[in-house]
Amino acid sequence: MILFLQLFYTFFKIGLFGFGGGYAMISMIQGEVVTRYGWLSSSEFTDIVALSQMTPGPIGINSATYVGYTAIVNAGYSHALGILGSAISTTSVVLPSFILMILISRFFLKYQKHPAVEAVFQGLRPGVVGLLAAAALVLMNSENFGTDTFQMIISIILFLGVFIASYRYKVNPILLIVICGILGYLLY
Repeated sequence: MILFLQLFYTFFKIGLFGFGGGYAMISMIQGEVVTRYGWLSSSEFTDIVALSQMTPGPIGINSATYVGYTAIVNAGYSHALGILGSAISTTSVVLPSFILMILISRFFLKYQKHPAVEAVFQGLRPGVVGLLAAAALVLMNSENFGTDTFQMIISIILFLGVFIASYRYKVNPILLIVICGILGYLLY
């Protein structure tokens, strides 16, 4: 029962302070579930992030769903309770946004052009970029880039290729994921 309450509290807090969407939440999620509570290993978290990117829906919500399930099952509970853990984590990460949007929607529509409100958003924008950069740096580790020299070189080439294809040439992310999966199968 305590683990379910911890999941609720953790993901409610992440949902409440996760400005910038799912990608900005990734470093917060990792800090809580890997570093603070140890519910998942770093490699399990990396796998969850990869799965969350490949499945439809926002990455923050997908990550919460997978983490809730995995944390419960890793603690030795049944798969049915893992599903309950998923539901609790997913609901609690969405709940703050739902509540806040109901509360501030009228205020924001009325005062969105007010200088104080514009100033707050001017400050939030660079903060969100910083959170996104932190999420990217969190994933740049030996579990994602390999432990030996050959794996590291191949991983860096894949990273740079995907970065350039996505940023410069606007290649569809789904195609890039499929290509990387095929290359990973062939090269590793």
